[in-house]
Amino acid sequence: MDRKLRILEVNKFYFPHIGGIETVIEQRAAYFSGLADVEAKVLVCQEKGKGCTETIDGTEITRAGSLGTYFSCPLSFEFLWKFRKMAKWADVIEFHTPFPLGDLALLLSGYRGRVVIAWHSDVIKQKKLLRFYKPILHRFLKRANAIITATQGHIDSSSFLPEFREKCHIIPYGLDEKPYRSAEVFPILTRQCGNFGFVKFLFVGRLVYYKGVDVLLDAFRKVRGCELFICGTGPLEEELKAKAADLPVHFLGRLTDEELKSAFADCDVFVLPSVENSEAFGIVQQEAMVYGKPVINTSIPTGVPYVSIHGETGLTVPPRDVDALAQAITTLAKDVPLRRKYGVNARKRVLTEYDYQKNMEKILAVLRPAEFASDENEV
Repeated sequence: MDRKLRILEVNKFYFPHIGGIETVIEQRAAYFSGLADVEAKVLVCQEKGKGCTETIDGTEITRAGSLGTYFSCPLSFEFLWKFRKMAKWADVIEFHTPFPLGDLALLLSGYRGRVVIAWHSDVIKQKKLLRFYKPILHRFLKRANAIITATQGHIDSSSFLPEFREKCHIIPYGLDEKPYRSAEVFPILTRQCGNFGFVKFLFVGRLVYYKGVDVLLDAFRKVRGCELFICGTGPLEEELKAKAADLPVHFLGRLTDEELKSAFADCDVFVLPSVENSEAFGIVQQEAMVYGKPVINTSIPTGVPYVSIHGETGLTVPPRDVDALAQAITTLAKDVPLRRKYGVNARKRVLTEYDYQKNMEKILAVLRPAEFASDENEV
């Protein structure tokens, strides 16, 4: 077929909203906009307020107006009709889930083209909503031509995907190393260290219930010779600051992209102490690993422990286990050769398993409808 392949990416939000899924969609948009035979658009919602359409880095971003966000989902009637209009343009639509409004929009639209679901997580917290959403989600999954997950853990831990296992393609989130390699980093953490020679531990993420930062602070009460740097904001910020008032902990708030890269480069160990399945992967692990940093993560039954591997690129501990987390922190704080070994392995893993170009090519191969697929693109 001579004309360009038209891809519509659908999600709740887009940059400047901060989140792992938003990062993934930015990656998709950047990659597709650089291809001569692909045209991509993005449809999302405003967190609240009037809709708009803008072009960001060569990709058209349509934001439907919203009355606000309820149960972690925007309430937008405008989204439904904008979707119907934009679906007529698309050859393939990739939905980033969970996003119940997107599922509903598809089922109401009559769209007959190719549908691919990028499955990031089950609905975890909104149990009451799930009771009404479950039949819609099941129909949505049946309608999909393909489902992309980042790890086997996404499938095995899901309440829904095992039934549709034959549709699933496991393609990890890729990380483009070039922006990290070329970034001008500076010792943002070292400058703020209150104790010379202390080992610098870093957490990056929203300060919400499933991140387990409260568990991390409890673990820090049991360790010595370490300082903790927390990057991010969220509804638990003030509560966590009060809890950490007498600890060697620094709350850095929301950092710029340059500052964040500097924090990853300057830390000694990265910690992701997640306690709930809402943490489905943890791209921040990759960002620390590309700088050769060991990772402490938890064994929640999602993709998290598939990113950094226990005993190879860091240490994995049971979720909510304060003593085990404290022991892992102490082990890496005291053992410099082990930190270096894990860090070298971590960087190697990112550059091989999470190669950006390779994984984006795999995603594009899944997205392509048969009439657009050449022999080398067939999967």
